[in-house]
Amino acid sequence: MKTFHRILVATDFSPASKPALKEAIALAKGNGTKLLITHAYSLPSLTEAQPAAGVYEQLNRNLKTEVQKKLQPLVEEARKEGVEAEALVLSGVPFEAITEAAREKKADLVIMGTHGRTGVPRFFVGSVASRVISTAPCPVMTVRAA
Repeated sequence: MKTFHRILVATDFSPASKPALKEAIALAKGNGTKLLITHAYSLPSLTEAQPAAGVYEQLNRNLKTEVQKKLQPLVEEARKEGVEAEALVLSGVPFEAITEAAREKKADLVIMGTHGRTGVPRFFVGSVASRVISTAPCPVMTVRAA
């Protein structure tokens, strides 16, 4: 099997993301592979009402801080297994942010969980995983939630 040097693991903090992180840790363990444990958030669009000066920026800072706090235990989980890991907080449309980060960080592989939605729910919600698969600069492994 190919040895990966840098794996980007995308999480949305849902139960569907947990098996993907475990798979990433297993692939990285003992290989000197670095994990970039990533979450992409997007700010709500403000089309009608304009917030007071600084409110939007404060919201962005608060979201970024909250994401960082949620990523830290995942990074620690990987480190406890002897895997080099770092948190990567992304902002923007999730599939675009993940794809761009994979490109910029020169990831060899992207791993992400899937919710397994099909039919109408997938049509309306869309699939970040399917969009990453079609746009990523490297292979993408999806891990379906149990």
